[in-house]
Amino acid sequence: MSPGKTVEGAIAQVIVSIAAALALGFWLLPACGLLGAAGAGVVLGVIGQVGDLAESAIKRSIGTKDTGDLIPGHGGMLDRIDSLLFNAPALYLYSLYAWCRA
Repeated sequence: MSPGKTVEGAIAQVIVSIAAALALGFWLLPACGLLGAAGAGVVLGVIGQVGDLAESAIKRSIGTKDTGDLIPGHGGMLDRIDSLLFNAPALYLYSLYAWCRA
């Protein structure tokens, strides 16, 4: 679906997501401890990539590379928010059902 994606890039993205979740967990998920924040990083790192691949599949199914030209070479607005569309509900569900109890 996305020939430019690599396994190394996917792993690096999950590692950066974990690091960001650990750094911001006290603010974004105050009821979670370090383990809960790290878990959120893993979940969001993986789900964000699923969102990106889903958006790529949609674009390929209609035979287009870019969904807009506001920012040249960036694929359009959908490319900017594809991960967020999947991550926002995932973070909400994670905060309800994971290690995030007050």
